[in-house]
Amino acid sequence: MVNTLLAHDLLWGMTLEQLPADAPAWVIESVLAGQPVVVRRALSAVGQVAVGVRGRLREQRYAASMAIRSITRWVTPEALCHVDIDRALPALQALHQLRPMLNGGGWVWGVSGSAGFELASGFTALHEGSDLDLILRTPQPLSRTRAQALLATLDSAMCAVDMQLQTPYGAVALREWAGSSNRVLLKNASQACLVLDPWNPQEQAA
Repeated sequence: MVNTLLAHDLLWGMTLEQLPADAPAWVIESVLAGQPVVVRRALSAVGQVAVGVRGRLREQRYAASMAIRSITRWVTPEALCHVDIDRALPALQALHQLRPMLNGGGWVWGVSGSAGFELASGFTALHEGSDLDLILRTPQPLSRTRAQALLATLDSAMCAVDMQLQTPYGAVALREWAGSSNRVLLKNASQACLVLDPWNPQEQAA
């Protein structure tokens, strides 16, 4: 499992014993409530995975580390593509609107962020102003022309949609790759760097 856990995956089984002694009260509350933690991009020790704890407020995000042996449940963003909950919110309506296009295009995609958290856990995370966060697995290069067409479709949705392209070497924002800048920000576990081609990290910009 250690080699297959990816950023945005949701994990259950975090315990209070794995939190630092100075962890904020809201972090303890989240763990006690049985909320999942989110795998984040960071290096971790052997047998550990870097995770983030979510709070009720947008700014409440806490970086921690979890023992892989503690994992009791594991949900990927892709597993949430067809999950529905009965809440009339723009982010969920946008997901319903975009689902046929993403499925029909042969994309391997998933739901992350607040929408993914709520769909997977049942804990309220979305509100009227929430964006819809999506990921797209892109093991092969995605042309900028195709990225622009995809972005135009996402921008027609009922709320703001933020999609990350997950390349073999890290993640890049679709909006950046569809833009006019030669350099885009590629994020992986060890660094964030400007590259000319997210599928060929040797071509790093100076």
